[in-house]
Amino acid sequence: MKKLLVCAAMLIAATGTALAQDAPKVKVQLGWIGNVQYGEQYIALEDGLFKKHGIDVTISAGGPNAPSALTSVAAGDADIGYTGWLPFLDAVAKGNDYVLIAAQMQTSPLGIISLKDKPILKPEDIVGAKILAQGPNEKTAIEATLSLAGLPKDKWTQVPAGFSPEPLLSKAGDGYTGFGTNQAITLEQMGMVRDKDFFFKSFDDLGFKGYAGIAFTSRKYLNEHRDRVVAYLEGVIEAWQKNEKDFSYAPKLIVQKYGADYGLDIKQQTRQNEVQAPYYRPGGDPNYPIYSIKLDYIAGPMMDAARATGRTNLPDASKIAAPDVALEALANIKKKSGN
Repeated sequence: MKKLLVCAAMLIAATGTALAQDAPKVKVQLGWIGNVQYGEQYIALEDGLFKKHGIDVTISAGGPNAPSALTSVAAGDADIGYTGWLPFLDAVAKGNDYVLIAAQMQTSPLGIISLKDKPILKPEDIVGAKILAQGPNEKTAIEATLSLAGLPKDKWTQVPAGFSPEPLLSKAGDGYTGFGTNQAITLEQMGMVRDKDFFFKSFDDLGFKGYAGIAFTSRKYLNEHRDRVVAYLEGVIEAWQKNEKDFSYAPKLIVQKYGADYGLDIKQQTRQNEVQAPYYRPGGDPNYPIYSIKLDYIAGPMMDAARATGRTNLPDASKIAAPDVALEALANIKKKSGN
């Protein structure tokens, strides 16, 4: 009898191992380093949420020394990637048959930080100002913002800057391009109070609209493995829902395990996790369909933003986006939870 029990246990273990090995593998390439910006990815890994939905996911971090997700997906090194709207359009224009499937953030946290003595709160405030900006992407965002507002796009001065807002404090410029989820937190940690000592206006607030953290795949992969893509989104959406219940969990995973090599600060990562939450659920709406995308928003404001950068011959939104994928994942989660 004892031998039978041992054999049964071995059979169960072997079956479990076989099932794990048989789970379809999905390779994901992030758009930046493995920090709390991608906290839900690592929660899903750590807590087995991808396995729960029947897939075996590998997450590769991005960053300055990593290939872009657009390149990785094209090369077959990743199945799903994260990128920005304009780089995505440029890749499609070059002949890549990519499809948008979801968006982490419904608005971008990139914007302009300014101080109380000369706040930049609307596009008109940019005219004549000196803006500390990191590079061509930030320059493009400013010029497009001015163009969308019907203002001359060349009536401002770009001052080269790095990724620290300290030059703004030394009055090297009137504004600084940074993230509400990053450099604005740096100023908070220096004892400054938002909307009193400093101001942050996202480019979305200023009229240059678009999703951030756009998830995409190739049309071929989506057609052949739609079930895997849906399962992946179910995993990350469930992980984000878990994150919302405890904003300290993901930062611990990142700092202590998945992003341990980056020397990240737990306090900063925790605050970033809190600050980024409204970008997932606009207005804090608890019923907002997180990770979803909308065709009319892509076809309207986002294409308008692209045109304002000088891009032409833009594709039809319905040809480059599949909003039904994230909606299917959301519906599956709701059905499985019994709500």
